[in-house]
Amino acid sequence: MCGIVGIAGTKDCAGAILAALKRLEYRGYDSAGIATLVRGQIDRRRAVGKLSALELVLKDCPLPGHTGIGHTRWATHGKPSEANAHPHATEKVAVVHNGIIENFRELKAELVAKGHHFESETDTEVCAHLVSAYLDEGLPVEEAAKTAVKRLHGAYALAMIFKGEEGLLIGARMGSPLAVGYGAEESYLGSDAFALAPFTNRVSYLEDGDVVIIRGTDVKIYDAAGRPANREVKITSASAGLVDKAGHRHFMAKEIHEQPEVIAHTLAAYIDPDGPTTRNRDTKLLKALADASMLTISACGTAFYAGMVGKYWFEKLARLPVEIDVASELRYRDPVYPKNGVALFISQSGETADTLAALRDAKAHGQTTIAVVNVPESSIAREADIVLPTFAGPEIGVASTKAFTCQLAALAPLAIAAGRARGHLDEAAEKKLCAALLEVPRHIVEFLKQEPRLEQIGQEVAKARDVLYLGRGSSYPLALEGALKLKEISYIHAEGYAAGEMKHGPIALIDENVPVIVIAPHDALYEKTVSNMQEVMARGGKVLLISDKAGLNASSGQAWQSVEVPTTDPFIAPILYAVPVQLLAYYAAVAKGTDVDQPRNLAKSVTVE
Repeated sequence: MCGIVGIAGTKDCAGAILAALKRLEYRGYDSAGIATLVRGQIDRRRAVGKLSALELVLKDCPLPGHTGIGHTRWATHGKPSEANAHPHATEKVAVVHNGIIENFRELKAELVAKGHHFESETDTEVCAHLVSAYLDEGLPVEEAAKTAVKRLHGAYALAMIFKGEEGLLIGARMGSPLAVGYGAEESYLGSDAFALAPFTNRVSYLEDGDVVIIRGTDVKIYDAAGRPANREVKITSASAGLVDKAGHRHFMAKEIHEQPEVIAHTLAAYIDPDGPTTRNRDTKLLKALADASMLTISACGTAFYAGMVGKYWFEKLARLPVEIDVASELRYRDPVYPKNGVALFISQSGETADTLAALRDAKAHGQTTIAVVNVPESSIAREADIVLPTFAGPEIGVASTKAFTCQLAALAPLAIAAGRARGHLDEAAEKKLCAALLEVPRHIVEFLKQEPRLEQIGQEVAKARDVLYLGRGSSYPLALEGALKLKEISYIHAEGYAAGEMKHGPIALIDENVPVIVIAPHDALYEKTVSNMQEVMARGGKVLLISDKAGLNASSGQAWQSVEVPTTDPFIAPILYAVPVQLLAYYAAVAKGTDVDQPRNLAKSVTVE
């Protein structure tokens, strides 16, 4: 989940690499570094912490050179330190790496026995020494790199530069994404098209086992068998502009406020407002849904909670049995995939390693695979049978907000289309549900007017050490998502529970110092949820009730605090009720003074297991 940039250029490139890394800092910000060729010799600058630290190092000690590689790190092997920061180098080669080399211990022992001295705790340094060992044996540069790569086990994206080899970049991919950029006078390597957008919109994506040899503008790609490979050059839609905060204090705040617009864009792709009816008219998609014996949904983190909401929708509207599991569990538990099964995978980046592996396993078992992703050029999008893009745009805040609600905005029309295809929804029901979805952006705009109140409540929540979230039905995944948001950015311990489970153990945690956030739209499950809320209040719990006008009136103002959400069709409540839990987490984190956009230990795109 680290970020990689490489340039084989015609002018000093360290500044351009640094600027490109800023676009990838969401991938990791434990440390960063750049290496270039200076008069044929490898030189590098590294720093612990965010890219601003590396920027200061470069200001004090500039780094010339036309050929270079850069990296922003999320630590896997070895703590964040300058010694563990990439690029890792010997006298002959410098390497940056995203992923995990699973056999690095064996390789390291072999290399130490040959007299190699290691300076870091990382698995990546093995790559540099392994290439150097083959160079010492007299292999040409390209062959040394290819031979070394073949010995690596695990998931990796690699970029290398070599002593005395001006204009040469060598890259390799296995499991972790790596893109090649084509310019008029130079070529590039990057973790994704977003990193390369300031340089070029002409990009190709390496496939697993590929090695790319770049010499200036000459690009040669070889497949896992060593044969020349022609990878399609695509015109990417990634924006060249560096995303800014648009006057907001944090990217997360900006992205919360972007939700009415990006949800509208996503809904427009899947709903025809003239009906209103769904636009899902893909014959392959509709046939797969109509014939499906079971739908398997899998994802990680916030995307998994979007999938949980989807489970409620697909079962209710389409009467389609749904199995759901986090991707890191699904891929290893040997699931039973049925004949005519459909498997749905959700990922913001489209590069989530566990989700990608689970998709591949499902395909191998004959499932029709559907991907809901925010990056249409991503690995998951390229490998799925059917792709349903979301239109959230770049999400820089590590804690997902607009990507989550856009995932819901894509899943909801799909569930409606499934209901129609399977004969469980008539045209009138379809129109009613689609009309409700089209109202979501307006309702969010209306709700955001209450932001000052959410700020006040968030300041109170920030004083707690523990917080509980409760919900029933499709509000249960929102309770889990709300707890995750609070944990991610405020570092307050929080847990989400199905409201009916409180009496089965968690109620022992209740006292006057534990806020309990109850998500309870006035729907068919409202009375049940309020009954559980009463159990909490009877034991001195501080309840924050999030409901609509009817729900708040029915509660008789007994809660410690309340937040009113616009009255809507219960079907769309999960999308709308996501906004207050996002704002509560945001303002609690602001009150605690944490790094909202780049919380400790996290990264945006998890491309390792």
